[in-house]
Amino acid sequence: MLYRLAADLLVVIHLLFIIFVITGGFLVLRWPRLTYLHIPAAMWGALIEFQGWICPLTPLEQQLRQAGGQSAYSGGFVEHYVEPVVYPAGLTREMQIIFGFMVVAINLLAYGRLLMRWRRAKGTKGNGR
Repeated sequence: MLYRLAADLLVVIHLLFIIFVITGGFLVLRWPRLTYLHIPAAMWGALIEFQGWICPLTPLEQQLRQAGGQSAYSGGFVEHYVEPVVYPAGLTREMQIIFGFMVVAINLLAYGRLLMRWRRAKGTKGNGR
């Protein structure tokens, strides 16, 4: 039971990390100090997709499930609703590359906005008004 709960928690953490990788640039617009966490996370997320690697959280989760006596993802809310988002069925190499480009594009948009905001703020301070 404890291993299953740990595996479920790990899936939730994994999903939250993926959401942070994709949308964290927009959080940076509100909280700029998150940049120091988000840029490495976004780079890692894009690299995982571009290289076709498996995130280290995936084998850890599978080990926890096996230790808990589970052989497959079955039953429960987490397994039915969260895991398909983290581990989509039919994931192809081409889809991974598209996901990688989506991560980069979404975050370039967010950081572009942040850069424009900083430039505007710097321009108003430099006018001496």
